[in-house]
Amino acid sequence: MSRLLAALVALPFLAGGVTAALTADRGEVVLTFTDPEVVESSGLVVRDGLLSTINDSGDTGRVFTVALDGAGAGDTVGVTRFAESPVDMEALAPAGPGEVWVGDIGDNGAARGSVSVTRVPVGRGERSGTFPTYELVYADGPRDAETLLAHPRTGRLYVVSKQIFGGVLYAAPRRLDPDRPNRLRPVADAIPIATDGAFWPDGKHLVVRGYARAVVYAWPSMRAVGDLSLPDQDQGEGIAVTPDGRVLVSTEGQFTDVLEVRLPRDVRQAVEPTPEPAEPSATPEGEADATDETAAEDAATAGGLASLGVVMAVFVGLIALLGVVGWVVRRR
Repeated sequence: MSRLLAALVALPFLAGGVTAALTADRGEVVLTFTDPEVVESSGLVVRDGLLSTINDSGDTGRVFTVALDGAGAGDTVGVTRFAESPVDMEALAPAGPGEVWVGDIGDNGAARGSVSVTRVPVGRGERSGTFPTYELVYADGPRDAETLLAHPRTGRLYVVSKQIFGGVLYAAPRRLDPDRPNRLRPVADAIPIATDGAFWPDGKHLVVRGYARAVVYAWPSMRAVGDLSLPDQDQGEGIAVTPDGRVLVSTEGQFTDVLEVRLPRDVRQAVEPTPEPAEPSATPEGEADATDETAAEDAATAGGLASLGVVMAVFVGLIALLGVVGWVVRRR
């Protein structure tokens, strides 16, 4: 019975992997990491002709800055060292100019009382120091996560949990408190086994990836607008959207490639920037964004509860099916 249960749980992921392998675009090579120290690329941020990445858990706290274009593309041109022993670094997100957020948010056993993010300067050259770190706690208990996003207009941070039956998008407070834990609130559903994500530069769409596929969502509604079939990678855990709207992905491994993913026409049309209104809004931009996000979170929370009901129904059906199978086996 245990073998049958394992097979039933694994079947959707095996089928998804086969489908992805048959349909995925191979991707265009943008660069190849030349630094032997980059062995588990697990987060990407692209800015100012440079790419930032980190190694997965097991490394010291450091961010690699890599040349994106030109003859030296793929070469490490800067390293920022900020912590000797992080617990499980998994993700990057853009912060202020010349800065990134590093997400120490991995928790395979869902046992950490809190996780953290650190705002780290990046760029050419070597630098080290102690930088602002903020503690985060989940409102509904510990979660494993590998996805950290920052909205490009509001700067607000979001985390997507890595769960088999579907991830959850969590919102951090609009302003992080350095002196006390910051509560992560669940606001929307996301894809299962999420390994990274990124917003488009205008903040109107985001993408969340898994190992074989990615989903593009409208923001702030979190309505799925299209899927991306990702290139076949050993363990794809990085994704970034460039300032001009290209989607890049990375994978763990030494001397691996960063690839550009070709967007399907429907996704390309959906994320095409729309002209801004000629007249300024009567509501200040920050307040409008905050209002939109609050409304979206309320709606997404209601939708999440409905989705939870569907998941529970499927789970109950699966248990019933296993019971029937067990009865048949005993009758034989």
